[in-house]
Amino acid sequence: MDSRRLATAEADETDASESADRALMRGLVNFLVAVVLVCSLALGTALFAPQLIDGLGLEERPSPSSDVQPAGERNPNVTDPDDPGNSSYETDVEVVRSATVEDFVHAAVNERRAEHGLEPLVWDGTIASVARAHSEDMDDRDYFRHRNPDEEGPYDRFQDVSNYCPGYGENIAKTWLDRPVERPGGDGTVRHRTAEGLATGLVNQWMNSTSHRQAILEEGDTPGWDRAGVGVYITDDGEVYAGQNFCREW
Repeated sequence: MDSRRLATAEADETDASESADRALMRGLVNFLVAVVLVCSLALGTALFAPQLIDGLGLEERPSPSSDVQPAGERNPNVTDPDDPGNSSYETDVEVVRSATVEDFVHAAVNERRAEHGLEPLVWDGTIASVARAHSEDMDDRDYFRHRNPDEEGPYDRFQDVSNYCPGYGENIAKTWLDRPVERPGGDGTVRHRTAEGLATGLVNQWMNSTSHRQAILEEGDTPGWDRAGVGVYITDDGEVYAGQNFCREW
């Protein structure tokens, strides 16, 4: 082999080696780029997952309601003749019963009162019966206010039931089970699927409204209450009407 052929062979070997090195570098660069893209996508998913989940309605499945202490007497001697009794609606988590929601609301209100140094309200089954009848009437006659279409208010309703509760207060609320509803304060949406979650939503509505909060915490000109009752009515399609009535013996 002459010197020219030897030089050509050595040059070919050098070119092949450099080409292999370049291919290896390109492969390494492509791999690193792929890793960066995957990490970026993962980070983006982590950052935007809550918005995507909320927008698509893919909320995390809540746990069933915890046990709650019964608020009190369910069959008092005096009741509203229009009291519909228990109502319910089944979600994919549990059967939400109005009586259980009432127990949770009563407990949650007393917890809020305790946080402000107030005594717990005693449950009154008659007051709850009057509140429950009003909740059902709001659905039946398609209105949402303290006075019914006959212009009868809380005082009239208590007068109709054995002249009960001379001093009174009333909070009412309306929401839905198993469909997105706006959170109090407009901070996104929530879908109530349990009795406990529904009760929390109802109390949050009241606590985020000045007049309703004053009634619960006896602020402003609100008198000190002796007792209270909660009345919840759940329609067949999951609409919820709720009322909490407060009472004071003068």
